[in-house]
Amino acid sequence: MALSLMSLRDLPNLGFDTIIDVRAPLEYAEDHVPGAINLPVLSDAERAHVGTIYKQQSPFLARKVGAALVARNAAAHLEGPLCDKSGGWRPLVYCWRGGQRSGSFASILTQVGWRVDLIAGGYKHYRHLVVRALYDDPVSSPVVVLDGNTGTAKTALLAALSDRGVQVLDLEGLANHRGSLFGGRQGGQPSQKAFEGALAQVLAGLDPNRPVVVEAESSKVGNRNLPPRLWAAMCAAPRVVIRAPLAARAAYLAQAYQDIIADPLELDTILAKLSPLHAAKVIAEWRVMAAEGAYVALAHDLMARHYDPRYSCQRDRVGAHAPQIFETDSLSPDALNVLADRLVPAVAALAFAIPA
Repeated sequence: MALSLMSLRDLPNLGFDTIIDVRAPLEYAEDHVPGAINLPVLSDAERAHVGTIYKQQSPFLARKVGAALVARNAAAHLEGPLCDKSGGWRPLVYCWRGGQRSGSFASILTQVGWRVDLIAGGYKHYRHLVVRALYDDPVSSPVVVLDGNTGTAKTALLAALSDRGVQVLDLEGLANHRGSLFGGRQGGQPSQKAFEGALAQVLAGLDPNRPVVVEAESSKVGNRNLPPRLWAAMCAAPRVVIRAPLAARAAYLAQAYQDIIADPLELDTILAKLSPLHAAKVIAEWRVMAAEGAYVALAHDLMARHYDPRYSCQRDRVGAHAPQIFETDSLSPDALNVLADRLVPAVAALAFAIPA
């Protein structure tokens, strides 16, 4: 049976035990339906081989060779990852367009006795829903932007707001990047398509009657582009701005970026990349601080000379409306909890305030 997805909101409520992507590993790695596992019926090399036969010899021969490969790979999946599935297991299967690969695998699973469904239109239809959600539909919830200079613990505050029942959109988490030259994280960034898929799924799950808090970003998070509609909504949104002393921010960053500090060579490489933006003498001073382990002093100087001036320019470009300022002398866990408690009512008031 082919299941027609009408909305991304349908995905979490379909009731299937497993979503199976039978496309080749490279296709799956670029993007896939959230939560899907990859049980390819053709490897990357096999898919290329069958495609070559189809173009250079004949479609009939390609189908025959492909069918043999699919049967062989399906047998390996049945004897491997699917060997412990009971008779009541319900899989949802898809390929690129919901065609031969998913149909063939579903047929084999059906013969075993499992109740199998296909995604009509396959990944291509799912991707259409993602594009529509991000590039055509408006953001459903009122947006409030959480702003503040580097080191004001905005990501930690997002998590604290989420713990308090506030809707949040963690763009840096979805993009696996902290949004600056020092922002790389282990595992690297997802592809643009995978980032968009995860983002669209979060947006689809928002309650339109409640605000959503988004951390202030540029139009890119690392190398991942924000969809224009979301970016426009962020630019137009009311803002809460966190202000903290430079010394407190420097101490916080030295703790928050332990993964970068733990790799002196990587830290030195990143500092060298700032050379086009600062005098050689300044870069040399930063590299000496890093080499000597003066990480708090380094964070202090980087913010004073590099990040704070650029944040100011970014706000001017965005044309941020009069923000609501929240001051804190400390960025300790206790202080952030107090700050989060103060932010909760402010977010609701800002989101539904009537413009003057």
